[in-house]
Amino acid sequence: MKKRRIICIIMGGGRGTRLVPLTKERCKPAVPLAGKFRLVDIPISNCLNSGMNQIYVLTQFNTASLHRHIQESYKFDPFSGGCVDILSAEQTQAGESWYQGTADAVRQNMHHFGATEADDLYVILSGDQLYRMNLRAVVEEHDASGAEVTITAKPVGLEEATALGLMRINDQLEISEFVEKPKEPAVIDSLKVGESVLKRMSNPGDADYCLASMGIYVFNAKTLKAALDSDTTDFGKEIIPGLLGKVKMQSYIFDDYWEDIGTVKAFFDANLRLTEEVPPFNFFDEEARIYTRARYLPASKINGSFIERAVIGDGSIVSSARLNRCTLGVRSVVQADSTLENIVMMGADVYESLDDMAENRKLGRPDTGVGKNCHIKNAIIDKNVRIGNNVILDPEGLPDKFGEGVDIAIRDGVMVVCKDVIVPDGFVMKA
Repeated sequence: MKKRRIICIIMGGGRGTRLVPLTKERCKPAVPLAGKFRLVDIPISNCLNSGMNQIYVLTQFNTASLHRHIQESYKFDPFSGGCVDILSAEQTQAGESWYQGTADAVRQNMHHFGATEADDLYVILSGDQLYRMNLRAVVEEHDASGAEVTITAKPVGLEEATALGLMRINDQLEISEFVEKPKEPAVIDSLKVGESVLKRMSNPGDADYCLASMGIYVFNAKTLKAALDSDTTDFGKEIIPGLLGKVKMQSYIFDDYWEDIGTVKAFFDANLRLTEEVPPFNFFDEEARIYTRARYLPASKINGSFIERAVIGDGSIVSSARLNRCTLGVRSVVQADSTLENIVMMGADVYESLDDMAENRKLGRPDTGVGKNCHIKNAIIDKNVRIGNNVILDPEGLPDKFGEGVDIAIRDGVMVVCKDVIVPDGFVMKA
């Protein structure tokens, strides 16, 4: 008997304009997260922990670092049949255009997937969300309901509704209406959930909720193929609304932590929340690990420092510094008498040798990391940044400024020291 195939497709996103400058030189799934991971590790780990190991990541912008990360992180033995492959937009005999949207990206790659049998499934996921989900349970509910399409859905407050696709369901959790990012308060109010959703929530309280699509879909192979036999380009705006009333569409209610990391502020806040004593997302769950690249780095070294709340990546060195609410990436260096508060630091790709450091100092270049006696607040320090001594950085009171040619950007009230930037001794940027 032929084994059922479950193909997982992770959408790598478009240009990632809302995450600029973090996506200036990398695609969204490749953005570093939580000290040692990258965003793409979250959906890949959810697939692997659910027993699904045929995984494809679709992307087309700035893919080099994502390619390296996946190639060095996810290796399967020849007997498992598993893979994590990147499929970038390519010119073929059938067409020469880039992906025009999420649905078009899947359409252009259907010949790579090979799921054609009646019971084969496609699981489509986003590449820029932080959550932990048992996808096997979603598939089981999908099968039990007899649905052709299942959409994972999360109850959200009415104030969040305008940024998400909302759905109406009946008591059997079948979807009867879908509205993409509604703006009219009357429409949002009409989509408030009833008892069928509230009873599935652990602590609903007295607030009103709408049911929002998480952008995670389960499709029967035949249904997806038929839906893509058109010129539609987007799942949320076209495919899902177009299938309403034509096929059975079911919702899967997810009542746990979920964060759409689509903006600089969302990325910044999600990282800082990881420093809490009991963070909303638990990287320490042995039953559902988050996988990433094995770097074989030494343990971090902390010398004479005061650290109130921090997540510190492998191979970091912190010397006589003060850290409060900080996540430090691999190979981060913070030198003496510096104070970091509300900081996401992404670390470095390589260590500098003593000879390299001596040569850089002759050229007036600071060492990689944060120098001595610096005061930095509310900032993201991207990879391989060199910050000299006596530097002060604080975005409070400063206007947003980002785009081409900006080395130290401010977006959503968060300062971003861009990748590979050199900040000289004594530099001050504050109101």
